[in-house]
Amino acid sequence: MKQIDRLAALGLFDSRVPRYTSYPTAPVFSPNIGLMSQQRQLAALDPKVPVSVYIHIPFCERLCWFCACRTQGTQSLSPVESYIGTLEAELALLADTLPKGLRMGRLHWGGGTPTILPPALIHRLARAVKDVFAQTPDWEFSVEIDPTLVDRDKIAALAAEGMNRASIGIQDFDPLVQEAIGRQQPYEATLACVEDLRAAGITSLNADLVYGLPHQTPARMADTLDKVLSLKPDRIALFGYAHVPWVAKRQKLIDETVLPDDQARFALAGQSATAFAEAGFQAIGIDHFALPDDGLAKAARSGHLRRNFQGYTEDICPALIGIGASSISRLPGGYVQNAAATPAYIKHIEAGHLAGARGHEMTQEDLMRARAIEMIMCDFALDREALTQQFGTLTAGLDADLDQVVGRFGDLVSLTDAKLEITEDGRPMTRIIASLFDAHMPADAKFSRAS
Repeated sequence: MKQIDRLAALGLFDSRVPRYTSYPTAPVFSPNIGLMSQQRQLAALDPKVPVSVYIHIPFCERLCWFCACRTQGTQSLSPVESYIGTLEAELALLADTLPKGLRMGRLHWGGGTPTILPPALIHRLARAVKDVFAQTPDWEFSVEIDPTLVDRDKIAALAAEGMNRASIGIQDFDPLVQEAIGRQQPYEATLACVEDLRAAGITSLNADLVYGLPHQTPARMADTLDKVLSLKPDRIALFGYAHVPWVAKRQKLIDETVLPDDQARFALAGQSATAFAEAGFQAIGIDHFALPDDGLAKAARSGHLRRNFQGYTEDICPALIGIGASSISRLPGGYVQNAAATPAYIKHIEAGHLAGARGHEMTQEDLMRARAIEMIMCDFALDREALTQQFGTLTAGLDADLDQVVGRFGDLVSLTDAKLEITEDGRPMTRIIASLFDAHMPADAKFSRAS
Protein backbone atom coordinates (compact mmCIF):
# COMPACT_ATOMS: atom_id res chain seq x y z
CA MET A 1 0.00 0.00 0.00
CA LYS A 2 2.88 2.38 0.73
CA GLN A 3 4.20 1.82 -2.79
CA ILE A 4 0.81 2.64 -4.33
CA ASP A 5 0.55 5.75 -2.17
CA ARG A 6 3.98 6.87 -3.35
CA LEU A 7 3.11 6.30 -7.01
CA ALA A 8 -0.15 8.17 -6.50
CA ALA A 9 1.70 11.09 -4.94
CA LEU A 10 4.00 11.16 -7.99
CA GLY A 11 1.00 11.54 -10.29
CA LEU A 12 0.33 8.00 -11.54
CA PHE A 13 -3.44 8.33 -11.21
CA ASP A 14 -3.77 12.03 -12.01
CA SER A 15 -1.43 12.50 -14.97
CA ARG A 16 -2.64 12.35 -18.55
CA VAL A 17 0.28 11.80 -20.88
CA PRO A 18 0.88 10.39 -24.37
CA ARG A 19 1.39 6.69 -25.07
CA TYR A 20 4.32 7.78 -27.26
CA THR A 21 3.62 5.67 -30.31
CA SER A 22 5.19 8.67 -32.05
CA TYR A 23 7.24 11.70 -31.10
CA PRO A 24 6.14 14.39 -31.46
CA THR A 25 2.59 13.21 -30.84
CA ALA A 26 -0.26 13.78 -33.29
CA PRO A 27 -1.77 16.85 -31.49
CA VAL A 28 1.43 18.71 -32.41
CA PHE A 29 0.99 18.11 -36.15
CA SER A 30 0.44 21.25 -38.21
CA PRO A 31 -1.73 21.80 -41.30
CA ASN A 32 1.23 23.71 -42.72
CA ILE A 33 2.98 20.36 -43.25
CA GLY A 34 0.97 18.27 -45.67
CA LEU A 35 0.84 17.29 -49.31
CA MET A 36 4.03 18.97 -50.52
CA SER A 37 6.10 17.50 -47.70
CA GLN A 38 4.47 14.11 -48.25
CA GLN A 39 5.30 14.06 -51.96
CA ARG A 40 8.85 15.27 -51.44
CA GLN A 41 9.68 12.77 -48.71
CA LEU A 42 8.09 9.80 -50.48
CA ALA A 43 10.00 10.54 -53.67
CA ALA A 44 13.26 10.78 -51.71
CA LEU A 45 13.00 7.33 -50.08
CA ASP A 46 15.97 5.05 -50.71
CA PRO A 47 14.72 2.16 -52.89
CA LYS A 48 17.35 -0.12 -51.33
CA VAL A 49 15.78 0.23 -47.86
CA PRO A 50 12.50 -1.68 -47.25
CA VAL A 51 9.51 0.17 -45.82
CA SER A 52 6.52 -0.75 -43.70
CA VAL A 53 3.04 -0.24 -45.14
CA TYR A 54 -0.11 0.38 -43.09
CA ILE A 55 -3.63 0.24 -44.56
CA HIS A 56 -6.50 1.74 -42.57
CA ILE A 57 -9.98 0.25 -42.98
CA PRO A 58 -12.27 2.58 -41.00
CA PHE A 59 -15.50 0.54 -41.19
CA CYS A 60 -17.22 -1.58 -38.52
CA GLU A 61 -20.55 -3.38 -38.50
CA ARG A 62 -20.81 -2.43 -34.82
CA LEU A 63 -19.24 0.48 -33.01
CA CYS A 64 -17.87 -0.74 -29.68
CA TRP A 65 -18.50 1.91 -27.06
CA PHE A 66 -15.04 1.75 -25.48
CA CYS A 67 -13.20 2.36 -28.77
CA ALA A 68 -11.63 5.75 -29.55
CA CYS A 69 -10.28 4.80 -32.99
CA ARG A 70 -11.20 6.52 -36.24
CA THR A 71 -14.10 4.30 -37.32
CA GLN A 72 -17.60 4.49 -38.77
CA GLY A 73 -20.46 2.05 -38.71
CA THR A 74 -22.03 0.46 -41.75
CA GLN A 75 -24.49 -2.36 -42.38
CA SER A 76 -23.84 -2.33 -46.11
CA LEU A 77 -20.79 -3.32 -48.13
CA SER A 78 -21.41 -0.55 -50.66
CA PRO A 79 -19.35 2.16 -48.87
CA VAL A 80 -16.66 -0.42 -48.08
CA GLU A 81 -16.31 -1.43 -51.73
CA SER A 82 -16.22 2.22 -52.77
CA TYR A 83 -13.50 2.86 -50.20
CA ILE A 84 -11.40 0.01 -51.59
CA GLY A 85 -11.62 1.77 -54.94
CA THR A 86 -10.27 4.93 -53.31
CA LEU A 87 -7.41 2.95 -51.73
CA GLU A 88 -6.57 1.60 -55.18
CA ALA A 89 -6.49 5.15 -56.52
CA GLU A 90 -4.20 6.25 -53.65
CA LEU A 91 -1.91 3.31 -54.35
CA ALA A 92 -1.75 4.33 -58.01
CA LEU A 93 -0.76 7.86 -56.95
CA LEU A 94 1.90 6.40 -54.67
CA ALA A 95 3.24 4.30 -57.55
CA ASP A 96 3.78 7.52 -59.52
CA THR A 97 5.52 9.19 -56.56
CA LEU A 98 7.73 6.52 -55.00
CA PRO A 99 11.14 5.55 -56.36
CA LYS A 100 11.03 2.44 -58.52
CA GLY A 101 11.93 -0.83 -56.88
CA LEU A 102 10.85 0.09 -53.35
CA ARG A 103 10.03 -3.04 -51.33
CA MET A 104 7.94 -3.59 -48.21
CA GLY A 105 9.22 -5.55 -45.24
CA ARG A 106 5.97 -5.23 -43.28
CA LEU A 107 2.29 -4.88 -44.19
CA HIS A 108 -0.38 -4.24 -41.57
CA TRP A 109 -4.15 -3.85 -42.02
CA GLY A 110 -5.88 -2.06 -39.17
CA GLY A 111 -9.12 -0.33 -38.46
CA GLY A 112 -11.91 -0.31 -37.90
CA THR A 113 -12.46 -3.90 -38.83
CA PRO A 114 -10.35 -5.17 -41.76
CA THR A 115 -12.24 -8.46 -41.62
CA ILE A 116 -15.37 -6.65 -42.73
CA LEU A 117 -13.94 -7.25 -46.21
CA PRO A 118 -15.29 -10.32 -48.02
CA PRO A 119 -12.76 -12.60 -49.74
CA ALA A 120 -13.08 -10.87 -53.11
CA LEU A 121 -12.22 -7.47 -51.61
CA ILE A 122 -9.39 -9.01 -49.55
CA HIS A 123 -7.78 -10.32 -52.73
CA ARG A 124 -8.46 -7.08 -54.59
CA LEU A 125 -6.82 -4.88 -51.95
CA ALA A 126 -3.87 -7.20 -51.35
CA ARG A 127 -3.07 -7.39 -55.04
CA ALA A 128 -3.33 -3.61 -55.41
CA VAL A 129 -0.74 -3.25 -52.64
CA LYS A 130 1.55 -5.86 -54.19
CA ASP A 131 1.34 -4.12 -57.55
CA VAL A 132 3.07 -1.13 -55.94
CA PHE A 133 5.33 -2.80 -53.36
CA ALA A 134 7.34 -5.93 -53.96
CA GLN A 135 7.90 -7.98 -50.80
CA THR A 136 11.20 -8.73 -49.11
CA PRO A 137 11.94 -12.44 -48.61
CA ASP A 138 11.18 -12.16 -44.89
CA TRP A 139 8.17 -9.87 -45.16
CA GLU A 140 5.42 -10.05 -42.55
CA PHE A 141 1.72 -9.41 -43.13
CA SER A 142 -0.42 -8.81 -40.04
CA VAL A 143 -4.16 -8.15 -39.81
CA GLU A 144 -6.43 -7.01 -36.99
CA ILE A 145 -9.27 -9.52 -36.72
CA ASP A 146 -12.69 -9.35 -35.10
CA PRO A 147 -13.56 -12.99 -34.26
CA THR A 148 -17.27 -12.24 -34.63
CA LEU A 149 -16.79 -10.87 -38.14
CA VAL A 150 -14.56 -13.45 -39.78
CA ASP A 151 -15.03 -16.92 -41.22
CA ARG A 152 -12.89 -19.62 -42.78
CA ASP A 153 -13.25 -18.17 -46.27
CA LYS A 154 -11.96 -14.77 -45.14
CA ILE A 155 -9.11 -16.37 -43.22
CA ALA A 156 -8.24 -18.52 -46.23
CA ALA A 157 -8.19 -15.43 -48.46
CA LEU A 158 -5.91 -13.56 -46.06
CA ALA A 159 -3.60 -16.56 -45.70
CA ALA A 160 -3.46 -16.95 -49.48
CA GLU A 161 -2.29 -13.34 -49.72
CA GLY A 162 0.49 -13.99 -47.22
CA MET A 163 -0.93 -13.13 -43.80
CA ASN A 164 1.36 -14.74 -41.24
CA ARG A 165 0.45 -12.75 -38.13
CA ALA A 166 -3.01 -12.09 -36.73
CA SER A 167 -4.16 -9.83 -33.92
CA ILE A 168 -7.52 -10.76 -32.43
CA GLY A 169 -9.55 -8.29 -30.43
CA ILE A 170 -10.90 -9.75 -27.19
CA GLN A 171 -10.96 -6.95 -24.57
CA ASP A 172 -12.82 -9.08 -21.97
CA PHE A 173 -14.81 -12.32 -22.00
CA ASP A 174 -17.23 -11.54 -19.17
CA PRO A 175 -20.82 -11.11 -20.51
CA LEU A 176 -21.62 -8.24 -18.11
CA VAL A 177 -18.49 -6.34 -19.12
CA GLN A 178 -19.18 -7.00 -22.79
CA GLU A 179 -22.74 -5.70 -22.46
CA ALA A 180 -21.44 -2.55 -20.76
CA ILE A 181 -19.05 -1.77 -23.65
CA GLY A 182 -21.35 -2.77 -26.53
CA ARG A 183 -19.23 -5.70 -27.67
CA GLN A 184 -20.78 -9.15 -27.39
CA GLN A 185 -18.17 -11.79 -28.21
CA PRO A 186 -18.63 -15.36 -26.93
CA TYR A 187 -15.54 -17.32 -25.98
CA GLU A 188 -16.68 -20.10 -28.30
CA ALA A 189 -16.63 -17.76 -31.33
CA THR A 190 -13.15 -16.57 -30.42
CA LEU A 191 -11.89 -20.14 -29.94
CA ALA A 192 -13.28 -21.14 -33.35
CA CYS A 193 -11.52 -18.14 -34.92
CA VAL A 194 -8.21 -19.09 -33.29
CA GLU A 195 -8.54 -22.70 -34.42
CA ASP A 196 -9.25 -21.58 -37.99
CA LEU A 197 -6.25 -19.22 -37.94
CA ARG A 198 -3.93 -21.95 -36.70
CA ALA A 199 -5.32 -24.41 -39.27
CA ALA A 200 -4.58 -21.83 -41.98
CA GLY A 201 -0.93 -21.80 -40.95
CA ILE A 202 -0.83 -18.56 -38.97
CA THR A 203 2.26 -18.92 -36.80
CA SER A 204 2.01 -15.74 -34.74
CA LEU A 205 -1.14 -14.83 -32.87
CA ASN A 206 -1.67 -11.73 -30.71
CA ALA A 207 -4.57 -11.20 -28.31
CA ASP A 208 -5.71 -7.70 -27.33
CA LEU A 209 -7.12 -7.20 -23.82
CA VAL A 210 -8.26 -4.10 -21.94
CA TYR A 211 -8.26 -3.45 -18.19
CA GLY A 212 -10.21 -0.71 -16.47
CA LEU A 213 -13.49 -1.55 -18.22
CA PRO A 214 -16.88 -1.23 -16.48
CA HIS A 215 -17.76 -4.02 -14.03
CA GLN A 216 -14.29 -5.59 -14.16
CA THR A 217 -13.38 -7.25 -10.85
CA PRO A 218 -10.49 -9.54 -9.88
CA ALA A 219 -12.75 -12.60 -10.18
CA ARG A 220 -14.09 -11.63 -13.60
CA MET A 221 -10.60 -10.72 -14.79
CA ALA A 222 -9.24 -14.07 -13.56
CA ASP A 223 -11.83 -15.91 -15.62
CA THR A 224 -11.01 -13.83 -18.72
CA LEU A 225 -7.27 -14.44 -18.23
CA ASP A 226 -7.83 -18.19 -17.96
CA LYS A 227 -9.83 -18.18 -21.17
CA VAL A 228 -7.25 -16.04 -23.00
CA LEU A 229 -4.39 -18.32 -21.97
CA SER A 230 -6.38 -21.36 -23.11
CA LEU A 231 -6.23 -19.90 -26.64
CA LYS A 232 -2.42 -20.18 -26.51
CA PRO A 233 -1.55 -16.80 -28.05
CA ASP A 234 2.07 -15.99 -28.83
CA ARG A 235 1.70 -12.37 -27.71
CA ILE A 236 -0.70 -10.40 -25.57
CA ALA A 237 -1.34 -6.66 -25.57
CA LEU A 238 -2.89 -5.37 -22.33
CA PHE A 239 -4.16 -1.81 -22.68
CA GLY A 240 -5.59 0.44 -20.02
CA TYR A 241 -9.04 1.68 -20.99
CA ALA A 242 -8.83 5.36 -21.90
CA HIS A 243 -12.13 7.00 -21.00
CA VAL A 244 -12.06 10.07 -23.25
CA PRO A 245 -15.69 10.86 -24.14
CA TRP A 246 -14.63 14.33 -25.29
CA VAL A 247 -12.71 12.55 -28.08
CA ALA A 248 -14.93 9.51 -28.70
CA LYS A 249 -18.57 10.49 -28.19
CA ARG A 250 -19.68 6.85 -28.21
CA GLN A 251 -17.97 6.46 -24.83
CA LYS A 252 -20.77 8.54 -23.34
CA LEU A 253 -22.80 5.31 -23.55
CA ILE A 254 -20.56 3.81 -20.87
CA ASP A 255 -21.73 4.25 -17.28
CA GLU A 256 -18.83 5.99 -15.52
CA THR A 257 -20.13 4.92 -12.10
CA VAL A 258 -19.22 1.27 -12.74
CA LEU A 259 -15.67 1.91 -13.96
CA PRO A 260 -12.97 0.56 -11.61
CA ASP A 261 -11.32 3.26 -9.48
CA ASP A 262 -7.62 4.10 -9.64
CA GLN A 263 -6.37 1.43 -7.28
CA ALA A 264 -8.69 -1.20 -8.75
CA ARG A 265 -7.34 -0.47 -12.24
CA PHE A 266 -3.79 -0.75 -10.97
CA ALA A 267 -4.60 -4.06 -9.28
CA LEU A 268 -6.22 -5.46 -12.45
CA ALA A 269 -3.12 -4.63 -14.47
CA GLY A 270 -0.89 -6.24 -11.87
CA GLN A 271 -3.10 -9.31 -11.64
CA SER A 272 -2.92 -9.75 -15.41
CA ALA A 273 0.85 -9.29 -15.56
CA THR A 274 1.32 -11.90 -12.83
CA ALA A 275 -0.90 -14.40 -14.66
CA PHE A 276 1.03 -13.92 -17.89
CA ALA A 277 4.39 -14.29 -16.14
CA GLU A 278 3.23 -17.52 -14.48
CA ALA A 279 2.18 -18.78 -17.92
CA GLY A 280 5.69 -18.21 -19.26
CA PHE A 281 5.27 -14.85 -20.99
CA GLN A 282 8.00 -12.23 -20.97
CA ALA A 283 6.91 -8.66 -20.18
CA ILE A 284 7.59 -6.33 -23.12
CA GLY A 285 7.60 -2.60 -22.44
CA ILE A 286 4.68 -1.16 -20.55
CA ASP A 287 1.79 -3.24 -21.88
CA HIS A 288 2.86 -6.20 -24.05
CA PHE A 289 3.76 -9.80 -23.24
CA ALA A 290 5.31 -12.45 -25.47
CA LEU A 291 6.48 -16.04 -25.25
CA PRO A 292 10.28 -16.28 -25.08
CA ASP A 293 10.69 -17.64 -28.64
CA ASP A 294 8.42 -14.98 -30.16
CA GLY A 295 10.10 -12.33 -32.31
CA LEU A 296 8.95 -9.53 -30.00
CA ALA A 297 10.63 -11.14 -26.99
CA LYS A 298 13.80 -11.77 -28.98
CA ALA A 299 13.87 -8.11 -30.07
CA ALA A 300 13.46 -6.96 -26.47
CA ARG A 301 16.31 -9.17 -25.27
CA SER A 302 18.63 -8.04 -28.06
CA GLY A 303 17.88 -4.33 -27.67
CA HIS A 304 16.09 -4.07 -31.03
CA LEU A 305 12.57 -3.46 -29.72
CA ARG A 306 10.86 -0.51 -31.39
CA ARG A 307 7.62 1.41 -30.92
CA ASN A 308 5.29 2.73 -33.60
CA PHE A 309 1.60 3.42 -34.18
CA GLN A 310 0.73 -0.28 -33.71
CA GLY A 311 2.55 -0.38 -30.35
CA TYR A 312 5.64 -2.48 -29.69
CA THR A 313 7.26 -4.11 -32.70
CA GLU A 314 10.43 -5.76 -33.93
CA ASP A 315 9.96 -3.93 -37.24
CA ILE A 316 13.23 -2.17 -38.08
CA CYS A 317 12.07 -0.52 -41.33
CA PRO A 318 12.92 3.18 -40.88
CA ALA A 319 9.93 4.44 -42.88
CA LEU A 320 6.25 3.59 -42.56
CA ILE A 321 3.82 4.56 -45.32
CA GLY A 322 0.26 5.06 -44.10
CA ILE A 323 -2.53 4.54 -46.62
CA GLY A 324 -6.21 5.36 -46.13
CA ALA A 325 -8.20 7.89 -44.14
CA SER A 326 -6.38 9.24 -41.04
CA SER A 327 -3.28 7.08 -41.68
CA ILE A 328 0.04 8.52 -40.55
CA SER A 329 3.28 8.07 -42.47
CA ARG A 330 6.59 8.12 -40.61
CA LEU A 331 9.16 9.31 -43.13
CA PRO A 332 12.84 10.28 -42.84
CA GLY A 333 11.96 13.95 -42.51
CA GLY A 334 9.00 13.59 -40.18
CA TYR A 335 5.32 12.67 -40.08
CA VAL A 336 2.47 13.28 -42.50
CA GLN A 337 -1.13 12.31 -41.74
CA ASN A 338 -3.80 11.77 -44.37
CA ALA A 339 -7.06 13.69 -44.01
CA ALA A 340 -8.72 12.14 -40.97
CA ALA A 341 -12.39 12.17 -41.99
CA THR A 342 -13.18 9.56 -44.63
CA PRO A 343 -15.14 11.97 -46.89
CA ALA A 344 -12.29 14.49 -46.79
CA TYR A 345 -9.75 11.76 -47.57
CA ILE A 346 -11.82 10.55 -50.52
CA LYS A 347 -12.14 14.12 -51.82
CA HIS A 348 -8.35 14.51 -51.86
CA ILE A 349 -7.80 11.27 -53.77
CA GLU A 350 -10.60 11.97 -56.24
CA ALA A 351 -8.95 15.33 -56.96
CA GLY A 352 -5.96 13.38 -58.22
CA HIS A 353 -3.43 13.97 -55.46
CA LEU A 354 -2.32 12.33 -52.23
CA ALA A 355 -4.24 13.07 -49.03
CA GLY A 356 -1.56 14.47 -46.71
CA ALA A 357 -3.30 17.09 -44.58
CA ARG A 358 -1.06 17.79 -41.61
CA GLY A 359 2.24 16.71 -40.16
CA HIS A 360 5.54 17.64 -38.56
CA GLU A 361 9.00 18.05 -40.04
CA MET A 362 11.68 16.76 -37.68
CA THR A 363 14.68 18.73 -36.54
CA GLN A 364 17.83 16.95 -35.33
CA GLU A 365 16.75 17.67 -31.76
CA ASP A 366 13.35 16.11 -32.50
CA LEU A 367 15.07 12.99 -33.82
CA MET A 368 17.29 12.82 -30.74
CA ARG A 369 14.38 13.24 -28.32
CA ALA A 370 12.28 10.74 -30.29
CA ARG A 371 15.00 8.13 -29.88
CA ALA A 372 15.45 8.96 -26.19
CA ILE A 373 11.72 8.54 -25.54
CA GLU A 374 11.62 5.32 -27.55
CA MET A 375 14.49 3.96 -25.42
CA ILE A 376 12.57 4.76 -22.25
CA MET A 377 9.33 3.22 -23.53
CA CYS A 378 11.03 0.09 -24.89
CA ASP A 379 13.95 -0.55 -22.55
CA PHE A 380 13.06 1.37 -19.36
CA ALA A 381 16.43 3.04 -19.86
CA LEU A 382 17.97 5.97 -21.70
CA ASP A 383 21.39 4.99 -23.06
CA ARG A 384 23.31 8.27 -22.91
CA GLU A 385 26.41 6.85 -24.56
CA ALA A 386 24.50 5.47 -27.54
CA LEU A 387 22.61 8.74 -27.98
CA THR A 388 25.83 10.73 -27.88
CA GLN A 389 27.41 8.46 -30.50
CA GLN A 390 24.41 9.10 -32.76
CA PHE A 391 23.66 12.77 -32.07
CA GLY A 392 26.85 14.22 -30.60
CA THR A 393 26.66 17.34 -28.45
CA LEU A 394 22.90 17.66 -28.99
CA THR A 395 22.40 15.21 -26.15
CA ALA A 396 23.62 17.84 -23.69
CA GLY A 397 20.16 19.33 -24.10
CA LEU A 398 18.79 16.40 -22.09
CA ASP A 399 20.84 17.17 -18.96
CA ALA A 400 18.20 19.41 -17.38
CA ASP A 401 15.50 16.83 -18.12
CA LEU A 402 17.61 14.06 -16.55
CA ASP A 403 18.11 16.18 -13.44
CA GLN A 404 14.36 16.78 -13.26
CA VAL A 405 13.64 13.03 -13.49
CA VAL A 406 16.09 12.23 -10.68
CA GLY A 407 14.78 15.08 -8.53
CA ARG A 408 11.18 13.98 -8.92
CA PHE A 409 11.45 10.20 -8.84
CA GLY A 410 14.43 9.62 -6.55
CA ASP A 411 15.32 5.95 -6.06
CA LEU A 412 12.71 4.85 -8.60
CA VAL A 413 15.38 5.70 -11.18
CA SER A 414 19.15 5.36 -11.37
CA LEU A 415 21.39 7.82 -13.24
CA THR A 416 25.02 7.31 -14.22
CA ASP A 417 27.21 8.88 -16.88
CA ALA A 418 26.30 5.93 -19.10
CA LYS A 419 22.53 5.75 -18.73
CA LEU A 420 19.28 6.51 -16.95
CA GLU A 421 17.45 3.39 -15.78
CA ILE A 422 13.96 2.99 -14.36
CA THR A 423 13.81 0.48 -11.51
CA GLU A 424 11.25 -2.31 -11.33
CA ASP A 425 9.23 -0.34 -8.77
CA GLY A 426 9.37 2.76 -10.97
CA ARG A 427 8.11 1.17 -14.18
CA PRO A 428 4.47 2.19 -13.69
CA MET A 429 5.76 5.78 -14.07
CA THR A 430 7.38 5.13 -17.46
CA ARG A 431 5.01 7.24 -19.57
CA ILE A 432 5.27 10.14 -17.12
CA ILE A 433 9.07 9.92 -17.12
CA ALA A 434 9.10 9.84 -20.93
CA SER A 435 6.90 12.96 -20.99
CA LEU A 436 9.61 14.93 -19.19
CA PHE A 437 11.75 14.64 -22.33
CA ASP A 438 8.92 15.90 -24.55
CA ALA A 439 9.78 19.38 -25.85
CA HIS A 440 6.48 19.62 -27.74
CA MET A 441 3.99 18.69 -25.03
CA PRO A 442 0.85 20.70 -25.88
CA ALA A 443 -0.64 22.46 -22.90
CA ASP A 444 -4.25 21.89 -23.93
CA ALA A 445 -4.15 18.29 -25.21
CA LYS A 446 -6.14 15.71 -23.22
CA PHE A 447 -4.23 12.44 -23.33
CA SER A 448 -5.17 9.16 -21.70
CA ARG A 449 -4.37 8.53 -18.05
CA ALA A 450 -0.90 7.29 -17.18
CA SER A 451 -2.15 4.32 -15.16
